[in-house]
Formats: sequence, structure tokens, C-alpha cells
Amino acid sequence: MAMSLIGTIINNWPGKKRFGLYSFLPVFFVLGGLLEFSMINWTVGETNFYSVYKKKQAKRIAELQLEFEELARQQLESLGKNKS
Repeated sequence: MAMSLIGTIINNWPGKKRFGLYSFLPVFFVLGGLLEFSMINWTVGETNFYSVYKKKQAKRIAELQLEFEELARQQLESLGKNKS
């Protein structure tokens, strides 16, 4: 019963003859927009997807900066030893 309903919907979908499978693209575009909206606006406590993402990105940037500073310090030390 459910499969025949789904098959009927797919067969009667507007634009199927002209666009083929691409006629479903607007549906997936809307679903993606709803997912994005939910990721932005739904919070659990004080946390949502983007606050977690920002924290992880800030941590990665800080770690890279520390690595860069350590490499720069090592380079300066090695240049100082070569001059002596």
C-alpha cells in the first residue's frame, strides 16, 4: 500500500518528463535549508551546532599558531648557532 502511494507520487511528480530525476532537486534544496535552519536555531542548553564548530575551529587555529611559533623559535635558534 505504502509503496504504491510512493510510486504514484513519483510517477505524477511535476516536471518528470522534462527534467527526469532533476525534478526532485527543489525538494532536496528545501530540505537542506530546513536542516541548516535547525542547526542554527535549535539549541541544547546553551549549545548549538555553530557554537561547537566555532570552538573547535578556534582551538585548531590556536594550536597551529603555537606550532608556527615553536618552529619559528627553532629556526631562529638554529640560525644563531650557525653564525657562532
